[in-house]
Amino acid sequence: MNIDLNELNKKYNLELEKVISEIKKNKFKLVLLQFPDGLKPYATAVVDFLRKKTKTEFLIWIGSCYGACDTPTGIEKIKPKIDFVVQFGHNDLMPSY
Repeated sequence: MNIDLNELNKKYNLELEKVISEIKKNKFKLVLLQFPDGLKPYATAVVDFLRKKTKTEFLIWIGSCYGACDTPTGIEKIKPKIDFVVQFGHNDLMPSY
């Protein structure tokens, strides 16, 4: 599947530049990305894009993600230590008025 990340980012506003900025600013070495089921098919394309921009290593959480409260459990046991967790979603958190 050929994925146009620019179109995907426009459709879902993944804020990839913000993710890149945080990774670089904090010099994170290992980042865990969590996607809802509808975005999981794009996960490797997002990782490829972020890896090129940051030279950081990424893990993709393949377990459930039903919202911001559904954080991965047991990640503190992963070695090397995960420095940063990014949750992606389909919808805006708050409506604009």
